[in-house]
Amino acid sequence: MVLYYLLYLLIFLYVVAISMKSYHMLQQNLYNENNRYLKWVWKNKQLIYKNIDLYGIVFSCLILFTQNINLINFFLVILMSVYVVAFFRFQDSKKYDQDKKPLVVTKRVRRLMITTYLLHLIPVVISIFVNDFAPYCLLLLSVMSSLNFYVVFIAMIFNFPVERGIYHYYEHKAKLKLKSMPNLKTIGITGSYGKTSCKNILADILNIRYNALPTPKSLNTFNGLMITINNKLSKFDDIFIAEMGAYVVGEIRGLCELVNPKYGIITSIGTSHLATFGSQKNIQKAKMELIEFLPKDGVGVLNADDENQKSYKIKNNCKILWIGIDSEDVDVRASNIICSGKGTSFDVKFKDSNKVYRFETKLLGKHNVYNILSALALGREFGVSIKDLQLGVKKVRPVEHRLELKKIGNFYQIDDAYNSNPVGAKSALEVLDMMDGDRIVVTPGMVELGEQEEKLNKRFGEQIADVANKVILIGEKRTKPIYDGLIKAGFKKEDIYISNDVREAYTILNKLKGKKDMYALFENDLPDTYTEK
Repeated sequence: MVLYYLLYLLIFLYVVAISMKSYHMLQQNLYNENNRYLKWVWKNKQLIYKNIDLYGIVFSCLILFTQNINLINFFLVILMSVYVVAFFRFQDSKKYDQDKKPLVVTKRVRRLMITTYLLHLIPVVISIFVNDFAPYCLLLLSVMSSLNFYVVFIAMIFNFPVERGIYHYYEHKAKLKLKSMPNLKTIGITGSYGKTSCKNILADILNIRYNALPTPKSLNTFNGLMITINNKLSKFDDIFIAEMGAYVVGEIRGLCELVNPKYGIITSIGTSHLATFGSQKNIQKAKMELIEFLPKDGVGVLNADDENQKSYKIKNNCKILWIGIDSEDVDVRASNIICSGKGTSFDVKFKDSNKVYRFETKLLGKHNVYNILSALALGREFGVSIKDLQLGVKKVRPVEHRLELKKIGNFYQIDDAYNSNPVGAKSALEVLDMMDGDRIVVTPGMVELGEQEEKLNKRFGEQIADVANKVILIGEKRTKPIYDGLIKAGFKKEDIYISNDVREAYTILNKLKGKKDMYALFENDLPDTYTEK
């Protein structure tokens, strides 16, 4: 039995190592929200099934069906060698991982670890008390290690009652805290894209006069809002700005039921997350849940230039403020927009005033002007003076990874790497086109666009061809539609570079440096679930 125990230890160490990858993918896929994790596992079968694990199962079967004790011991030693090799091969492969967002070992992950390891200890305990079951338990452990991604998922299912209990505790705590702050003004912000930028712009402007607390970074889920309320919101805050994300119809309403916003902003309604929503109509309905939840004395801010917002029949009698650039009959309108490498300036006309005011910002892009207009609309509603609004817009800080202009080595990077969608990508290309110099696009393409993904990425390639001098595609397989679009638009093959590692893009860019200034647009940075090996 000594050899069995040594083998159990080796398998356990191997399981501890490989489980970290499973936890990482489960976390990045939002703990299987809308079956995201299971879909990822199914789509990446070639990555999760390893040939060396099959050797473990084969030798475990040989041990089970062999009667000769010497032969059993021989196979046990061979099997130990298999798991030693498997362990070191896995550790060595981690050196080549391109993880951009590492696993965050939260309390939930620690609970998941404990359950995973307990599941693997069950066969070991059985084997200790019933020696005759040792070969069966060994085979079971070998199978479990080869199906680690599924075992971790089963552990998550076992933990579900505990997680729900913890979830409801913090939900109740958050609701009680909000109830104890009756004077707090709560603003909800949602949209297919631009939510985080709009939230940060609004917070910077309102903070000229108020204490405004926005949800940090991109925390826009139910858990994210609860964490912010319980850990960040204080009695000194006048305004709470809640970014609200969604993948299916009904999620926005659920977030509204938690924070009860009186004010709401819809940034845009597009094709983002079409794969999970199922249709454009569902996206439209889901985003408008925020406006339809507002109380009768509430205020919603909508974009008249967005046909999906303008055409929607709102089932609410609350006050609506319309913003726009192309549309003239709106409450807040921007015109005479001028962009440069230093930022953007534009005129603003408020419907209740005959004057035109000039605003300046460090931000780039027409879509950021829309975000600023939304903030100005609510700022006026809250009684902020024009002078303070102008000062606030001037002080707005560029949002990290959202058309953030910075000098890196021998080139200027326009960092729009947070995420990408058809409208946002087109806006980013418009910004790039304004730059006087060599223009380069670095991108892995757009994702979560459902059946239209290939078509939209091909169109993206055609749009890139109209603006860029050179292109660096990240991920040969998934950027094939962009490549096809580039070629269709007459882009030269020799000006297209392909790499599976975004880090190589920086090396390529520094080699491309010419006489002119070089501007490189980094459009999207896919999470590790999309990594191509």
